[in-house]
Amino acid sequence: MDASTTKRVLLLGKTGVGKSSLANTIFGETIFQINHLSGSKNHSTQAETKSIHGRSLTLIDAPSFFDAGSSKEVMKPEIVRCTTECAPGPHVFLIVLKVEKFTEQERAVITNILDFFSEDALKYAAVVFTHGDQLPEGVKIEEYVSQSEGLSDLVKKCGGRCHVVDNKYWKTDEDDYRSNQFQVAELVKTIDNIVVDNEEGFYTNAMLQEVEKAIQKEEERIKRSSGNMSQDEIRKQAVGNVFKMMTDNSPRRWMKGLAALAVIAGILAALAHILIDSNVGKAITEATLIEQIVTPIATVVEEITEKVPEVSESVGGIVETVTDVIQPTVETPPTLDFFDICSDLFERIYDPWNPFE
Repeated sequence: MDASTTKRVLLLGKTGVGKSSLANTIFGETIFQINHLSGSKNHSTQAETKSIHGRSLTLIDAPSFFDAGSSKEVMKPEIVRCTTECAPGPHVFLIVLKVEKFTEQERAVITNILDFFSEDALKYAAVVFTHGDQLPEGVKIEEYVSQSEGLSDLVKKCGGRCHVVDNKYWKTDEDDYRSNQFQVAELVKTIDNIVVDNEEGFYTNAMLQEVEKAIQKEEERIKRSSGNMSQDEIRKQAVGNVFKMMTDNSPRRWMKGLAALAVIAGILAALAHILIDSNVGKAITEATLIEQIVTPIATVVEEITEKVPEVSESVGGIVETVTDVIQPTVETPPTLDFFDICSDLFERIYDPWNPFE
């Protein structure tokens, strides 16, 4: 299958709502492993690709790290796995809920999802209800949703997109509303519409973009020594390698974090020095920048890379970022706020996978 035309669909929801079963229902066969242990945290991210109704879809069944009370430290590997599987970003989010009362627990799960991504993600989302047998006879899902203020608000934010399936009972091939075959066909149309509405784009954020850069870099490395591996095989191996790197807590990784902090400390100290000591209204010249910022930073970099050679590449990237940040200050009055500059630097070089996060 052509990866460039495959649409990534991320299934989100709390433990026990039937995400894995929904994925199997969409694909029409049992591909995803179903965890029948209620409340179990052993469920891992699964991703599979298949052609359905003439479209290539990758379904990514995310673990329930959005459950209230889930330990971020314990779930971090699965968060990383989910992120690497859907990088550079999902085309569609399917928020999976049961046909049941919309309680504070469900509200908390939605809040956790939006905190992790953002409310912008809802422009790419649809709500899918499972356990459709609980839907009163003759009642459509839109009518059911309208009876709950919380559900109505959520579905409205998702562009009014909602569907219902029943992974256990709606097994008939009849072309009517209470049929998985009918509902899946409608859901695939909704996926198409979401992609079109977003101009063939996908949801992304800074974290997903950084993960994708790492994957592409690993793909290039694999290509140079892969022999006759296909692009799909290369991508799969690259994703796996990046996942391992991101969850590696070896001493070398800790040294990288320490080196990065040392560089940042040197950068901020140099910036503080020039901003505090410069006369108000006096232009900051390129010579001043070289003397008071570039040279001190270069000294710090040299000391770190001499002691820890393997961090030279990541340190070099930080230095390039600093150059981008300070360049606009050349030949301009030093009226910039020091804390704004520090904040900008932090946003540019912050690594969410750094052990010092």
